[in-house]
Amino acid sequence: MSKYVTAAEAVKVVKSGDRVYVQAAAATPTILTKALAERASELKNVEVCHLHTEGEAAYANPDFSDSFHVNSFFIGANVRHTLKAGNGSYTPVFLSELPLLFRKNVLPLDVAFIHVSPPDKHGYCSLGVSVEATVAAMENAKVVVAQVNSKMPRTFGDGIIHVSEIDYLVEVDTPIYSHEVEPFTLEEEKIGGYIASLIEDRSTLQMGIGSIPNAALSKLKNHKDLGLHTEMFSDGVIDLIEDDVINCNYKGTLRGRALATFLIGSQRLYDFVNDNPFIEMKESSMVNDTARIRKNPNMVAINSAIEVDMTGQVCADSIGPKMYSGVGGQMDFIRGASLSPGGKAIIALPSITKKGESRIVPFLKQGAGVVTTRAHIHYVITENGIADLYGKTLKQRANELVKIAHPTHQERIEKEYYELLHTM
Repeated sequence: MSKYVTAAEAVKVVKSGDRVYVQAAAATPTILTKALAERASELKNVEVCHLHTEGEAAYANPDFSDSFHVNSFFIGANVRHTLKAGNGSYTPVFLSELPLLFRKNVLPLDVAFIHVSPPDKHGYCSLGVSVEATVAAMENAKVVVAQVNSKMPRTFGDGIIHVSEIDYLVEVDTPIYSHEVEPFTLEEEKIGGYIASLIEDRSTLQMGIGSIPNAALSKLKNHKDLGLHTEMFSDGVIDLIEDDVINCNYKGTLRGRALATFLIGSQRLYDFVNDNPFIEMKESSMVNDTARIRKNPNMVAINSAIEVDMTGQVCADSIGPKMYSGVGGQMDFIRGASLSPGGKAIIALPSITKKGESRIVPFLKQGAGVVTTRAHIHYVITENGIADLYGKTLKQRANELVKIAHPTHQERIEKEYYELLHTM
């Protein structure tokens, strides 16, 4: 009996009360999730859980609240509304630990929706651009349903799975989700320059998507023998790999290979990683393992934040009490880089928001979450410079952070910080 079925037929395996895991990021299997949403009238209390996903999350419509509840391990824009509407929740978890929630049966799974390349002549598919916790989800789920797409790049590593591990296959022919490279602003270019000034030859890099990482990467063309060990990367690394700037020859973990757990970028990126043995896609429990990260000499972790207070506390997941994204892998890499020989842990952010509000603040907003503690922080960078907080007292930290705040806010935030301290 053929495993190939239509999307409508495949999603019939989901029953009321089930928990469904959905593969994340650019590999989001939205043809399956759309077909599932079309069954809303037939289902009750189905939990749909995932990291950040791309595309329409049709099941997240508040009108379907009796049918579906969204459980986000990292909140994307397509489901952010569910927390306020009441048909969604957020589960704080380090990206390194998410696979353990499934393997330890803390969150038993009934169904896993995945997105793979077509089987090769040996029957092996690839999870392509997103491995993260998907392998653990497949191991734990009672039923695995795959969206099979000829446009999914074949990548090496943990995402190579045999067709026998999949219960139902749904053939599709649609582009996977992509993000074109956007030009960076003058402020972002300055931040990128400061980041690059801290990176030495033979360093290993971790960075995310966006203009600031790309600005930093654009400044590294004259560096030598860099490595890549990162939870994700985008187009900014391609030229550096092709020019032998990033060759991974001096890494401590998986030497000679670039390591990631998911990717998102333009079609150029997907063409580059397709069938490319230099790129290893591993589960997040391995990629984000602090013990493995710290083995890379001169590990440089570059992460961002929503706001940083004058003592060095980093809020990266919420705006006050309102959840915005998630814990993700920031702490995994901040700690790993800090413990690496010659390593550097960097938080990089513009000094002000688009509304002109300072992102260097006297105190975090009421209800804000601390993702990176003041004890973990090393460097904070804005377009106004570098604040080195490692080994500094609270007073020294405040002085460092005031210097890199936006000039229009420096006097106010310093005054507010010390006035409140003196009244307590």
